[in-house]
Amino acid sequence: MFNLSTLDKYDKSGIHKIYDTWPNIAKEFYMKNYDKVEFGGINQIIFTGMGGSGAIGDTLSAIVSKTNLHLSIVKGYHLPKTADSRTLVVATSVSGNTIETLTVLDNAKKMGCKLVAFSSGGKMEKYCTKNKIKYVHIPMLNSPRSSYPAYLYSILNVLENLIPIKKNDILESIMLLKKTQKQIQSSNIDDNSALVLAKWLSGIPMIYYPSGLQAAAIRFKNSLQENAKLHAIAEDVIEACHNGIVAWEKPSVVKPILLQGKDDYIKTKELWKVIKEYFVKNKIEYREVHSVNGNILSKIVNLVYLLDYVSIYRAVLSKMDPTPVKSIDFIKNKL
Repeated sequence: MFNLSTLDKYDKSGIHKIYDTWPNIAKEFYMKNYDKVEFGGINQIIFTGMGGSGAIGDTLSAIVSKTNLHLSIVKGYHLPKTADSRTLVVATSVSGNTIETLTVLDNAKKMGCKLVAFSSGGKMEKYCTKNKIKYVHIPMLNSPRSSYPAYLYSILNVLENLIPIKKNDILESIMLLKKTQKQIQSSNIDDNSALVLAKWLSGIPMIYYPSGLQAAAIRFKNSLQENAKLHAIAEDVIEACHNGIVAWEKPSVVKPILLQGKDDYIKTKELWKVIKEYFVKNKIEYREVHSVNGNILSKIVNLVYLLDYVSIYRAVLSKMDPTPVKSIDFIKNKL
């Protein structure tokens, strides 16, 4: 039996209670009276962040993918050699202590890049204060991954004059989050699409996605790994049809999930039909997840919302606490 008592029993830190308020968090931080970043002569933006912070960069990359703005993502220690005084480096570390992000921030300062940083404090705040770098303090809400809406909408707020997205599109994404909330929040046990998918999940989830939804797919993989402690794989569906599809020719514990956009490219829609035909013919059980109708930000954040809940419900169904990440803590303590 799955109910609120079960959630409270295994989700000891109450991460699901943070998710239940995501739409309110998004609105609150988007409406805050932050000072806007004003930099002239910028020809590229580089976003650096790891884990839950990195998911924000992936989302921003999806937003600007069809614009003239060049935005790249750094998940690691090294800036591209093209970084210079006309580059804005946006450094995000929810904890404020991510060694990779701090290293990139320091290197960006030495290379003369323009800088803005976001964290809940830690070493990043101290570094920015010492070096007079534009810094925005945002609280951590339980964990970096559950802080996603606070950081994403704060960054959209602060970078309003640099990120080419309309205010109406941002407000639409928040409005649709409220609709999604009613379907998947923890108080809705009887008709909850996230819970249904979580109950089906077993083995190793294989997440197939079109390129436009890569941010949501990577986030889902990461959330399954962190919350549900599951191995998970994410593959671009078009590329997978030139290699990965062959692996289905023998029995497998892998479970395919097809992540689809409402307005996928026409050839991609044709490909989805063929893949589903192939799975049915070979008796491979799969599930489909569709984006909401709306702009790219709405699609990404609502998929992240839905699929993060799936990972939390899967953890609780497996009688595991979704919040602790002992393996990550072990690695960080050794660095």
